[in-house]
Amino acid sequence: MRLISEIPHGRYKIQIFNYNSKFIVKIELDQYEQVYKINETDVNGIEDVKNMVTDILLGNALKRFVEMRSDWTESFKSL
Repeated sequence: MRLISEIPHGRYKIQIFNYNSKFIVKIELDQYEQVYKINETDVNGIEDVKNMVTDILLGNALKRFVEMRSDWTESFKSL
């Protein structure tokens, strides 16, 4: 997997990789990460991929991160 770009952001670490004819967008927040895979044939290059990382996508990602943290916290309660 080869890192091909990073998107600067104040809250997230956003990286774009290339692997097996796919672009892989990885969004990280603290110990959690979300990964999106896009076939190279579905876009016209890295700029299209970058344009897909919108405020709406990142807002929804934040909601998922909150849910992930909640799920993880709940799992510790069962120990």
